[in-house]
Amino acid sequence: MAKKNFLLGKGERLTEDVRIKSGGANKVPPYTFSEAKERLQPMLSRVVEDIKRMPDDTCPNDYVVATMTLNPEYLAKSYYPSELLRSVGLNVVGSRSRSVIPEKKSKNREPVQAATTELFIIGKRLSFRKWSNELSNWDGSAPGAEQIVEIEELNFPAPSTKIKNIKDGSQTIVYEVVLHLNEEVAEAGYLNLFKLYLQRKGITASFQKRFYGGGLCFLELEASADLAEYIASFSLVRVLRAMPSLRLLRPTIRSGESAFFVNLPDVAPIDPSIKVAIFDGGIPRNHPICKWATLYEIEGIEASDPELLEHGVSVTSAFLFGHIDPKKTLPQPYSYVDHYRVLDNSPGQNPFELYEVLDRISNVLATNKYDFLNLSLGPCLPVDDDDVHAWTAVLDEYLSKGLTLATIAVGNDGEADPAINANRVQVPSDCVNALGVGACDVPDSDWQRASYSSIGPGRSPGLIKPDLVDFGGSCGRPFLTLDYQNGNHLLATGGTSFSAPSVLRLGAGIRAHFGSSLNPLAIRALLVHCAENESIPNFEIGWGRVSRTLDDIVICDDHIMRVVFQGRISASKFLRAPIPLPNDTLTGKVTIKATLCYVTNIDPHHPDNYTKSGLEVTFRPHRNKKKKTQAGEAEPLHASTKPFFGESKKIFQTEGELRHDSWKWENCIHAEKTFLGTSLYNPVFDIHYNARSEGHDDSKGQELQYALVITVEAPKVKDLYDQIVRKYATLLEQLQPIIDIPLKV
Repeated sequence: MAKKNFLLGKGERLTEDVRIKSGGANKVPPYTFSEAKERLQPMLSRVVEDIKRMPDDTCPNDYVVATMTLNPEYLAKSYYPSELLRSVGLNVVGSRSRSVIPEKKSKNREPVQAATTELFIIGKRLSFRKWSNELSNWDGSAPGAEQIVEIEELNFPAPSTKIKNIKDGSQTIVYEVVLHLNEEVAEAGYLNLFKLYLQRKGITASFQKRFYGGGLCFLELEASADLAEYIASFSLVRVLRAMPSLRLLRPTIRSGESAFFVNLPDVAPIDPSIKVAIFDGGIPRNHPICKWATLYEIEGIEASDPELLEHGVSVTSAFLFGHIDPKKTLPQPYSYVDHYRVLDNSPGQNPFELYEVLDRISNVLATNKYDFLNLSLGPCLPVDDDDVHAWTAVLDEYLSKGLTLATIAVGNDGEADPAINANRVQVPSDCVNALGVGACDVPDSDWQRASYSSIGPGRSPGLIKPDLVDFGGSCGRPFLTLDYQNGNHLLATGGTSFSAPSVLRLGAGIRAHFGSSLNPLAIRALLVHCAENESIPNFEIGWGRVSRTLDDIVICDDHIMRVVFQGRISASKFLRAPIPLPNDTLTGKVTIKATLCYVTNIDPHHPDNYTKSGLEVTFRPHRNKKKKTQAGEAEPLHASTKPFFGESKKIFQTEGELRHDSWKWENCIHAEKTFLGTSLYNPVFDIHYNARSEGHDDSKGQELQYALVITVEAPKVKDLYDQIVRKYATLLEQLQPIIDIPLKV
């Protein structure tokens, strides 16, 4: 039997905590205190006049929501104006990203268009009036007063600015209402105040189906279209839009039943203990696929529909067998799958179905634990940079525990109008804790993004969407699945509906191969790490096309070493992760590839600060090369750094540069660099964990779960793998398969 160099594990045994001094110079504000006060007074007076004109019933318990835009130089969480807001009796209930040209920049620099944060601030009307009356007497010694230099604009939003995608008219429509309310406050009485406000216009609302995400409450509401502005006038309304329709990702290619006949294997799955859920259109109870798939129908759901059954069987087939090659024997499935029929007959005809389906999914997830799950459906709604949808918030919160790997199809609207962003990835594939999956056109070489596959970027954080692509079918090469009517025949189809479960299948294969030694987060990191990228832009294919075989992920050539780190890091700490290398200096060129993934809690009411955790990674390639010092200066404790994950070469970076260059708050980063072997000596990654809550510092001592995958490739070192295994024999472990399965998919 040929020697196999299996993936190495237990990399976390090599890590250590380190102390690294950090921090920048004192901040130079763009405005002096006097300038800031002079600018703020008229803005605050206008807000007071606007809220004075508000009818009392639009201001529940006298509360109103205004907006405060920060100067772009104050993006960092450490500059959050919490002391100022506390001193004037106001609180932040959300935020969103804005692009502004500030009136001034610090150090007399020319103002330019820049990204910044707009805060939603809430308080009683009396608090705004009191602040306005007292501001003229402020000096720099008042509590929080110095933070007024951070304010670029202060406004009171008009109701029309909250309305999205609602056409004028008198017809009755179903709205989706998003309120600035967390669950505790909403259920304490504020939802009832909103109901009373609506009843004054004859709008009856039960709010039976409602969802919470962070500081947001998502509601469905039926009312006349000409009442949109009245509804939006309620001060706690953040967004009002027409309820999106439900998208079942109908096949983009539909050639129908093919002439190919296949024999289904009469075998159990490789690992029956793996728990997988698919939420879709159902499968016929007597279909041969039921040998591995169990159908669950939600109580009260309407009769099944042939089109939905076809989609459900195809999605389930894609998970169990991938794209079927009629010339080959069907592979043994990796696991069983629970198929939940969550769709009623004729989707798109029930205006309330979007929340009904989400309610069904969330109820299943609340009472069941799954290792893997797939969604090839969702709202017909491209990702919105300013607002997080209920589907995304609910699913991301569930996935933030790190116990489940989820794949979500990004949509088949890649050819829609780019001028209105209709071709962008669709909700909920913008979940940061899930893999958004697009499609490529062929399963072999010379592949491209399938033209129908929706494109990125995603929202920031979460820019890289789709995360991955896989073969989804094209006109010339359709995706082949089991036919829903004749289970021994094949159906020629195509769409991201099928590439998503195909990626999940590969993840389940890794789990079946290695058992519990690799958690879902590590499997996600491996899928990203080993993806193929044909120099196609990230916004089209994310990190690339997933590997063709398990061999490409779990087997190393003799000149290649791949290791997985799985661990936890505490907030505000630095973790040093060494890159395993032999004792001797490596000859020739050496390529280092690294992928870092982590799950994170979320703040849906702060889309621009959506992820509550961030990891900054510093690369130090040579232990003995340190920054030169001046006479009298102490030698630096740590080696000099080099760019790795796209950092700017500047010594100091602004928060805006960190967000866009280093992706400080992105929970999946990946890069590959090539070095001369002589430039590497005990190289390390120093990982710093930043925690935030609602956009500002969160100093609680929570821990963050992470997975880091590192590959070292040295073509001129023919026994690299063996050298590293010998050197770290007591620390690293070869992850031997627990089940003897064929590696070729």
